[in-house]
Amino acid sequence: MKTTSGKPSGNSRAVGREVLDSITPGQQVVKIVHDRLVELMGGVSAPTLKLAKQLPASLMLVGLQGCGKTTTAAKLAHHLIQQGKRVYLVPADVYRPAAIDQLKILAGQIGAGVFDSKSTDDPVKICADALGEARRSGFDVMIMDTAGRLHIDEEMMEELRRIKAVINPSEILLLADAMTGQDAVVVATKFNESLEIDGVILTKMDGDARGGAALSLRAVTGKPIKFVGVGEKIDALEIFYPDRMATRILGMGDILGLVEKAQAAMDLGQAQALEKKLRKDEFTLQDFRDQLTQMKKMGSLSEILGMMPGFGKMKAMKNMEVDDRELTRTAAIIDSMTIKERRNPLLIDGQRRKRIARGSGTSVQDINRLLKNYAEMRKMMKKMMSKEGAKAFRRGQFPF
Repeated sequence: MKTTSGKPSGNSRAVGREVLDSITPGQQVVKIVHDRLVELMGGVSAPTLKLAKQLPASLMLVGLQGCGKTTTAAKLAHHLIQQGKRVYLVPADVYRPAAIDQLKILAGQIGAGVFDSKSTDDPVKICADALGEARRSGFDVMIMDTAGRLHIDEEMMEELRRIKAVINPSEILLLADAMTGQDAVVVATKFNESLEIDGVILTKMDGDARGGAALSLRAVTGKPIKFVGVGEKIDALEIFYPDRMATRILGMGDILGLVEKAQAAMDLGQAQALEKKLRKDEFTLQDFRDQLTQMKKMGSLSEILGMMPGFGKMKAMKNMEVDDRELTRTAAIIDSMTIKERRNPLLIDGQRRKRIARGSGTSVQDINRLLKNYAEMRKMMKKMMSKEGAKAFRRGQFPF
């Protein structure tokens, strides 16, 4: 069976000669669905940003109130600064004075320039004056944080059209909240019809939403998704990769993304030393404490675990709840131990547990739970370091 384009349909791919003998039909169906999702979302990651040759290139961020425009403006600026660009931020949301103050504060934190907007000024004039200032000061990119509303109205759209006419931005980027699901598609359609957007930034992807909105947004608007916001930190903005999003939608994790986060946060020397300890089964509570510090650099615990293959399924089966505060409690408990206790937990008897509980502001039950989890973790790591465990992990299975 073929489609009008002459390509085999999904059904024929699944039941025809494309099914490989080396894998099960079920696995092949999952691969076909995965490949089709990647295709629907654009196939490959879009060229990140089309920056005009005439400086400064101007990026206009639009979207409803609450979608994360102000923080994303700063995240995008940080991303460009990391590439060596000089960035100028423009607070143009005069209807929410806190947005102007917030962007000025964020600009100071990331080393970006910022226009001195006033809540009494006209947004169109703000953007026009800012463009002149950005040119005189030699900035490479200007990012405009425009106003939003709780819902789409003609007054807001008219203001955005006026800004577009005056500035002629290099790109208009729509910010869509992944948590709103299909409502994001309706919003994207209306913004695209009114402004002809150039791309989408999908925000709040660190929540429970797996990314189905990404699939619909691309299909309905025909515009590429360029970035995804995956947390509250200033560096929690990632380039959108359709293949990685497809694995998230299917609950298959995102190992490549996890590896990249780890590479950015982890010290190579420490990682090599840790590997040696794991192989020799010498992983101590102090090592565990050091890893907690490194993990915090990678983002929230739920975000990290969500990128691991099979975690979503395991979470549902065991009714697991991920609480990031648990990391803080765990660190406090280990900090209240002596060096000898961290190296040899078998020394921690009843009296020592009471002392540690008092010092960490926790209970003896918390100490007991940590020591039990630590013992189970060592068993798990021992299995993972074995040849059988490594093979299972590569297959996306947990060897425990």
